[in-house]
Amino acid sequence: MPSVRDIKRRIRSVKSTQQITKAMKMVSAAKLRRTQTATVSSRPYAHKLEEVLERIVASAGETKHPLMLERPVQSVAIILVTADRGLAGGYNANVIRKGLLEAARFGDTEVSFFAVGRKGRDFLRRRNKKIDVEIIGVKDVPTFMEAQNIAQKAVDGFLGGTYDAVYVVYQEFITAVQQRPVIKQLLPIPYEKEEKEEVEYLYEPGPQDVLGILLPKYINNTVYHILMETKASEHGARMAAMGSATDNASEMIDKLTLSYNRSRQAAITREISEIVGGANALQG
Repeated sequence: MPSVRDIKRRIRSVKSTQQITKAMKMVSAAKLRRTQTATVSSRPYAHKLEEVLERIVASAGETKHPLMLERPVQSVAIILVTADRGLAGGYNANVIRKGLLEAARFGDTEVSFFAVGRKGRDFLRRRNKKIDVEIIGVKDVPTFMEAQNIAQKAVDGFLGGTYDAVYVVYQEFITAVQQRPVIKQLLPIPYEKEEKEEVEYLYEPGPQDVLGILLPKYINNTVYHILMETKASEHGARMAAMGSATDNASEMIDKLTLSYNRSRQAAITREISEIVGGANALQG
C-alpha cells in the first residue's frame, strides 16, 4: 500500500495536471468562439457560390472549363488536413484513418498527399507515403492567403497533368463536441450534367469567360471554407478532450484524497496502538 507521503505527492501532481488541462480548455474555448463565428459566417457565401456555379454550368451547354474536364484517373492527390498539435481526442486519428481508406479505394492508382498539418505529415512519413506538398503552421483563424496557397498548388498539379483528380479529407464542424471526417472532390470541379431548370441565361462576356473568372474563386473559397471548418473542429475537439481530462482529474483527486485519509487514519491508529502497547509493557 502506498505511503501517506507518496499519496500526497500524487495528489499534488494530479492537481498540477488539472490546472494545465483547465487552462487549455479555456484557451480552446476562446479560440473556438472566434473560429466558429467566422466559419458560420462563411457558409452562406460558400453555398451561394456553389448554387451560382451550378446554374452557370447547367446553362452553358457544352462549354467547359479546364478545371471541370474529367479524364482517366491515373494519379490522385489527397489533401489531408490535420492539426499541428495533439491533445484533441480522436480528431487527428479519425481524419487520418479516413484519408487512408480513401487512398486504398484507388487500388493500384498512384496516390500522392498534400500534408496540411504536422500530425498528418508525421504519420504519412512514418508510413512512407508519398508527400508532394507539406504545409504546417496554419493559423488558428486561417487567412485567405493560406487557402489560396494550397488551392494554387492543387490547381497547378491538375492543369499540368500531374494529378487527374484532387480530393480533400478534413473534419467538418457540426457542434463544439461533434465533428465528422468528410471527403470532398476538389478537382475536377463536380457539376450536375443535367439541367435542373428550363431557364436560359445570357452572359457578357461569354460563359467561358465567366467560368474562367468564377472557378478559380470557387476553388480558393472552397479551400478557405475547409480550413475554417477544420480549425473550428480542432478547437472544439481539444476543448472537449481537455474538459474530460479535467473532470477525470477531479475524480482521481477525490479517490486519492479518500485513500490518503484512510492511510493517514491507519497510520494514526497504528501509532496509538504502539503507544498503548509500550505503556502496557512498562506497567507490566
